[in-house]
Parts: sequence; structure tokens; C-alpha cells
Amino acid sequence: MIINAPPWPNGARAAVAFSFDMDADSVVQVSAAGRLDHELHALAYMRYDPVVAVPRLTALFRSLGVPVTYFVPGWVVERYPKAVETVLAAGNEVAHHGYLHEWPTKQTLEQQRETLEKGSALIESISGQRPRGYRAPYYGVSQQTIDLLIEQGFAYESSLFADDIPIVLQTDSGSLIELPIPDSVDDYNQFVSSRAFDYLMTVSAPERAMTVFRAEFDAIHEMGGLWIGVWHPAVSGRPARAHAMRLLIEHMQAKGDVWFATHEQIADHVTGLMQRGEWQPRVENLPWYPNQLPETRHLGKKQD
Repeated sequence: MIINAPPWPNGARAAVAFSFDMDADSVVQVSAAGRLDHELHALAYMRYDPVVAVPRLTALFRSLGVPVTYFVPGWVVERYPKAVETVLAAGNEVAHHGYLHEWPTKQTLEQQRETLEKGSALIESISGQRPRGYRAPYYGVSQQTIDLLIEQGFAYESSLFADDIPIVLQTDSGSLIELPIPDSVDDYNQFVSSRAFDYLMTVSAPERAMTVFRAEFDAIHEMGGLWIGVWHPAVSGRPARAHAMRLLIEHMQAKGDVWFATHEQIADHVTGLMQRGEWQPRVENLPWYPNQLPETRHLGKKQD
């Protein structure tokens, strides 16, 4: 069971938020800088995202009446504005996902701040509003990341495998809603096997992958929680997988009592519940630990 599950709109039993990390070839631009002419396979694989998959997925979800949140690096907004406009025209949310899909934990505080500001400005330039949500590339969240998101007025973050319902992250800078992710619903774990990315996994049949995703949903539905899918257009936007995705959504719809929403809508709902005193989420006070515990100070030191 889930302790303290929130009340969902219209008496829904569970909430579902589909999300896609719309990376395009931003990852390749960084990993293969200076030798892009040798990386046509990797570039083609990831360009499938905005060129082929995003139009397909947008049409699929629109036909089913299900909203989507796309986490988009700022560089992708610059390079593939038509794909982002397609997403926005269907009424979907565009949220922050770095600029060039950088590891936040490998950046200085000022580099992280600059990346956040640059990505936000680019998203605002195409959508007309600053993004309200953030997902860290590679899930690479640091204490600094959370403080910067609060500083820059973000409503939510969605990178941590921290719970089955929304929680609040509290720091000395303020608070931020966390929309946690189930650890089993990232499509890379099911579908990606590519020497170009040095990521070799056993590729699942779409039916097997959807069995995993469906089982997670069925349990969340039973317990009253929040199901978030973390998928990538270049991966899950392929024909057989997109077809299987339709069957998964139809299963969810047939189950009934499900609130399909964007991440932004869920964050706003949680904020409203808190403000009206109708529900209070678990609060996580950060940092959880100092940078080093006394009992680990000996680690890394040379032994006599």
C-alpha cells in the first residue's frame, strides 16, 4: 500500500503522466565533438527523434486524448524548432532538460546556473512562457541543482526515484515539488542496444516491455499513486513500440478512474491541495548528509 496517497481530481484512483526526454542528437554533439563526420550512425539514430518520432507520437497521444510532457534541451529548441512547435500545437508541456544534455553534477554552480537560464530563455522564446519543470540529464541532480531550481522559480523537478507519490524537497533556499519516477519505466532499459553509445542491453520485444510498464501501472492504480513514464522518442517512437504504447494507454483507459495529466498539472494540483490544507506530502529536508560522514573520513587515505 501507499501511505498518505493524495486525492486526485474528480475522484480518480491514480494519476498518470507520460513524459519524453526529447534529446535529439544533443548527446552526440557532446560525446563526438570534433569528429561528427565519423558518427553518422549515432546522429541518424538520435535525429530520428525530432524528424520521425515526435510527429508520430504527438499524433498518437492526441488521438487518445492524453497530454504529454516533453523535457527538451535548449539546443534542441534551437536546432529543431518545428518538432517543438508540433509538440506545443497539440497542447503539450515543454519542460527543461539542460542545454546540451550536460551532466549537472559535472558542472560548477555558475555553469549550472548559466545552463538553466539559457535553456529557460530558449523554451520561453518558442512557447511564450518560461518552463515550470525540470528533469536533469542523466538524472544527474545535485544539492546545487535543487537550490538553483528554487532560486529560478521552478514549480517542480522530476528526476529522483524517491517515492510513489509527489513529495516536497526543502532546502535553506526554499521548497520544490518532486514528481518521483518509478525505477522500472525508463525505455532505455528495455530497448537500447547500440555500440555507437556503448550501451549494450538485451532488446526486449515491445510486448515484454509493456508488460513491465503495465505491471507498474496496475500496482500504482491499486494503491492510488502516481505513474510517470520516462521515454525517449528516438527509442519508443519506433513503429512496433509506438503501437504497443497505444495498447498500454488503452489498457489504462479501460481500467478507469485515471487522471491523465502533464507534470505541470500534477504539480499545480499538489500545490493547490497544500494551500487549501487538504493534503500534505512528505517533506524531505536537504541535504540528507554532510559531504562526508565522520565514519568515512578514513576512506581514500593511504594505509601505513
